[in-house]
Order: sequence, then C-alpha cells, then structure tokens
Amino acid sequence: MTHRQKLVCSAAVLAMFSCVILFAGFFAPYDFAAQDRDAPFAPPTAIHFVDAAGAFHIRPFVYGPRDSGQTAAIGAADLRQSYPLHWFVLGAPCKIAGLNTSRLRLFGVEKPGRIFLMGSDAYGRDQFSRFLYGGQISLLAGLIAAILSVSIGILAGGIAGYYGGWLDGILMRGAELFLALPWLYLLFAVRAALPLHISQWQVFLLLISLMGLIGWARPARLIRGVVLSAKERNFVLAARGFGASDAYLLRRHVLPQTYAVLLTQITLLVPQYVLAEVTLTFLGLGVGEPMPSWGALLSSLQQYSVLSSYWWMFLPALLLIPLFVVFYAAADALQELHKSVPL
Repeated sequence: MTHRQKLVCSAAVLAMFSCVILFAGFFAPYDFAAQDRDAPFAPPTAIHFVDAAGAFHIRPFVYGPRDSGQTAAIGAADLRQSYPLHWFVLGAPCKIAGLNTSRLRLFGVEKPGRIFLMGSDAYGRDQFSRFLYGGQISLLAGLIAAILSVSIGILAGGIAGYYGGWLDGILMRGAELFLALPWLYLLFAVRAALPLHISQWQVFLLLISLMGLIGWARPARLIRGVVLSAKERNFVLAARGFGASDAYLLRRHVLPQTYAVLLTQITLLVPQYVLAEVTLTFLGLGVGEPMPSWGALLSSLQQYSVLSSYWWMFLPALLLIPLFVVFYAAADALQELHKSVPL
C-alpha cells in the first residue's frame, strides 16, 4: 500500500468514526444518562439468529431479561421470551449533532428487552451509548487543544524563524522550558487548586486551554525550521527585492510552506490530548458526571471488584487503541508524503 493509499484509508476511517460520534444521538440506542437499575453491570447482550429450539430467524433478536423473582445472575437471559432487533425506531428525544432534537434511533428493541452491546455500568447505563456520547467530549477536547497548540506554535515558530536574532533566542529558550515541564503534574496541580463548585463545562474549557498552552513548544520548533529554510528560497528573495513587506512574505510565501507540518502535528496531537483528558478524568481531575467522557467510562476500573469481575468494562479502553493507531497511521502517511514532494 502506498503512502497516499494509506492516508486515504486512514482519513476515511477517521471520517466515518467522527460521523458516528457526531451523530451519537442517532447511532446510540439509549440516552447516555438513561438508567436501568434492574441491570447493573449487565454483560454485553448477545444477538442471535438461531433460537433455543434451533430455528433460524432472518431478523436478529435478543432474549429478554429474567424476572427479578428468578434466581439467576444479573443480566441472565430468559430463553422463553425473545425480542427482535428493529431498525430506525423511536426512542427518547435527543440532540442530533448538538442541534436538532429527534427521537429517531438507528436500532433498538421493544421493552422490557434490552440491548447492551458493551454491557452496562453500575447504574445500568448502556456503555455503548455512553461511549458514543463520550467521544463528543473527549475528541472535541483533543481537537481544540491541538488546534490551540498549533496556532501558538505557528505564531512563535514563524516569528522566531523569520526574524531570528534575540527574538529567536527568547522564543526557543521558552520552548525548551515548556518541553522540560512535567505537564501532566502541572495539570494535576492546577485542577486540584480549582474550587469544587465550578461547573463541568468550566473545567472542560480550562483543561483544554491548559493542554493547548503547554503543548505549543514542539510545533513551534518544527515550524521554525521550515521557516528558516523557506525564507531563503529564490522566489522569497525575489519578492523581497520587489519591495514586498514582511507580512506579505509570511502570508503568501513562507507560512504556506508549513501547512504540511501543521496538519501532521494536529494529527499527532489529537490522540495525545485525548489520552491526557482520559487520564485526568480517570484520576478524578477532569470532566466528571454527568458528562460521559471516555475517562469517566473507565473510572470504575479503579475498584478492584469491577476490575476483577466485569471484563466488559475494559471495552472502552480497548476501542481507543485502534482509534489511536489510525491517527498515527494518518500522521505517518502525511509525513512520508511531505518528504516525497519536491520543494
């Protein structure tokens, strides 16, 4: 597979995943806050085509839960009652892409049947639905923080590389200082110093700002190197000879040479910042309930009873691994394509 094909495949996978996350209200069978107190830590629901009598069904179905009076484990199925899986069903009202309210869901089963594709948590909330809704928070945090870091990086790196001298010295020494900072511990300290009564959205915005401000140094150093090379090219020198201003040269000739590096850096930084948000929330210092970020889904794994008894609670973490792999594959393909393009 060529680097271009690798990039196209990675971009297609990321685009499809982002669409599912963006329209979580349509793809999730339940609201992220909907609780079923009769099904705490229910295992993933098995989808069947063959019933207990051995008969094949064209439409997939799930078995209903056992009655509370029956002695059985939580989440055990009642083989006497099945519920077919329906497509494009009506559920509780929800926001689609954060804008329009709709009741339409991609799939679902009639009550009292349940469909927990990734099991449920301690409150009987569907982990699959919470994973989709949580992606809106965690991916948004990673994307905004990455754009903020790169924006500061292109400003600092562009100025340092183009003007050089004492400006270059100050900015690059500052970048080295930021690279040496133990940023994760700094985030811990800042979050711990915040008052407890601030809203979760304020915590969310503050963490995004801190991650973006701390991570500007590496993009700035890379952009500085590109600007140092670009400002000495013949067409830039010719434009300067015709009286072009510094602002014009930066906007039209120098900074466009950094776009490939910027795109690669954003692709690399998004999963790093997503992991930072997940880590902070997992440790109780990030976005908390009722917002269902990916870190909140994993926070229950701090309890040994959950860690040892309910294997499906690991599923959100396992799903993040291929997502991060695709991000890094896209960044690698971008970098290789940039190297192969003649300057």
